[in-house]
Amino acid sequence: MNNLRANIIAAIEETADVRGANIVGAFVDETVLLDSGLDSLGFAILVARLEEELGYDPFVLMDEPVYPRTLGDFVAIYTKFYPK
Repeated sequence: MNNLRANIIAAIEETADVRGANIVGAFVDETVLLDSGLDSLGFAILVARLEEELGYDPFVLMDEPVYPRTLGDFVAIYTKFYPK
């Protein structure tokens, strides 16, 4: 789980590259996801890619849907639902 944040950022950058999106540069916890360079389809691809790589989709595991606003929120969701 120590590399979870790095894996998520790498997946964001790779997804943006494949989609031809211009990313914001360095990602920090306060980076607003809507300003990251990915559109809604890009985020859907990102979540599918992370599910394939990590083996789980935290958004499916939630009782109530939560939509992360920042990178820090996004990483926190993945951390919270990380398989034990």
